[in-house]
Amino acid sequence: MERVKATLTASGRLPSPFRTEGFLMKRRAVVGFVAGALCAAHGTSTAQQHGKIWHIGLLASASRQFYLDSGRYQALQASLRNLGYVEGKNLVIEARYADGQYDMLPAYATELVRLKVDLIVAVSSPAIRAAKQATTTIPIVFPSTGDPVGSGFVDSLAHPGGNLTGMSNSNLDVSAKTLELVKAILPGISRVAVLANPGSSTESAMLKSISVAAQQVGIQVVTFEARNSEEIEAAFGAMLREHVDALVIAADAMMGMQQRQIADLALRYKLPSISQGAGYPRAGGLLGYGLNSLDTYVVAAAYIDKILKGANPADLPVQQPSRLELVINIKAAQALGVNVPRPLLLRADELIQ
Repeated sequence: MERVKATLTASGRLPSPFRTEGFLMKRRAVVGFVAGALCAAHGTSTAQQHGKIWHIGLLASASRQFYLDSGRYQALQASLRNLGYVEGKNLVIEARYADGQYDMLPAYATELVRLKVDLIVAVSSPAIRAAKQATTTIPIVFPSTGDPVGSGFVDSLAHPGGNLTGMSNSNLDVSAKTLELVKAILPGISRVAVLANPGSSTESAMLKSISVAAQQVGIQVVTFEARNSEEIEAAFGAMLREHVDALVIAADAMMGMQQRQIADLALRYKLPSISQGAGYPRAGGLLGYGLNSLDTYVVAAAYIDKILKGANPADLPVQQPSRLELVINIKAAQALGVNVPRPLLLRADELIQ
């Protein structure tokens, strides 16, 4: 695998899928409903005065706006609400966002430990690592990560063995699959760029997975590294000079936060591109393949509930995705002059017009 270092030259809001439907009632029914609600509210309030108020820490690598725009924060709230945990009543979420500055995560993790939260939800590999280093006693749940065993977060998927558990997103397998999808659209390609963040703890494993897959399909891979928005733009300039035919984006919190910028640059440079997950084509990119990120918060909430009720994280197996999604942006394909084969269109879980 050839690695190219880009020279620095210069320098996404989805609607929440969780909505509450309103309802209409006749006047008499309304009166009865309100009276009942007032009694229920009084009973609930009294119960909460004597009940436990849970404090959960949220340690996230990306920005607060990214988690709101992508619907992930709302997904966590809704999933917990369905299990009886309501923010502002019996639940407090202490959120800390690193805005892509991974070096801030250890301090944020230490702060959450000092606050004596009951549990930490760690989002992305850098956040998981920071939380793991900050505490061996407070339970840690991760909604997803690429290689929990190889990264040293758990002993095994079946038996985590410590204070961490959650869900694996199968990114190593997905990394290889992305090349197959690009090859299906552009059968004549010979040289593919991979955009990766060297600050990600799974970068090395993902690049190795992509390299092995590239050899099997006869494609040369050139790696471009970027840690922020400015380096992403510089990397695209380097890709132009290297005459690559397409782009694979290695999954990472920072890359997710910058997915609209990457999609815009890919269109400007006429580079067919694919990333892991549905968010990228929704931000304007060509292809997305991977785990539905909102599904992971349903799993996380279920594990949070089990742990708060007394389960040991060491006894809760790391779950693996039961389904992966393929999303294709038809508008982007047309702008790039790419003809997506009909079998791939039929296979897609979502087509964005």
